[in-house]
Amino acid sequence: MSTSFDPKDPNYAERVSNSFKRQKVMATLNAKLESVAPGEVEISFPYHEDFTQQHGFIHAGISSTILDSACGYAAFSLMPADAAVLSIEFKTNLLSPAKGEKFIAKATVIKPGKTITVTEAKLFAVSGESIKLIASMNGTMMAVFDRPAITQ
Repeated sequence: MSTSFDPKDPNYAERVSNSFKRQKVMATLNAKLESVAPGEVEISFPYHEDFTQQHGFIHAGISSTILDSACGYAAFSLMPADAAVLSIEFKTNLLSPAKGEKFIAKATVIKPGKTITVTEAKLFAVSGESIKLIASMNGTMMAVFDRPAITQ
């Protein structure tokens, strides 16, 4: 991963990692934060039949969840140290049935802003040596400041 963004917080990677560790849904999915760079994040999770829909594919809600988290953390990596992040909008395109041994979400910031950041992400299914694009997301994230109920 490589971007040309400068993070506002020199400890961005630690802040992203600490926030990720507190996200219980990521723990439920056995998700792993694979990499963090300014404006870019990669998250993986293994196949588990508990995450499937009636045809045995990973449920669209699970795909959207992992893509949303990846987009949020890509945006969060560029935010100031006193900011928290929330999603305000996203659109998921399901491109192929989500079947694989492992899934990798790669998110990138398209346009960072003071309050609003636009992101995109792709979800790949991995089966052996095969890697297939199965979903994509466009997301809009908001930097949140001075709200006691919403912390980093």
